[in-house]
Amino acid sequence: MFKSFLQDESGAQVIEYALIIAVVSIALVVALKGLTTDGGSFSSFIASVGRCLTGGACP
Repeated sequence: MFKSFLQDESGAQVIEYALIIAVVSIALVVALKGLTTDGGSFSSFIASVGRCLTGGACP
């Protein structure tokens, strides 16, 4: 019974997908942090994008 438990790999795919999602999430955070204009915070970047989309002044 213990030997069959060690050979069971059904949960391995879930862990692999979780690791892929974690790496992609970290990459997105780093990329979006680099997109911030004027060295501001991410929330100021989102506010700037919102102003551009609604017809306001774009940087």
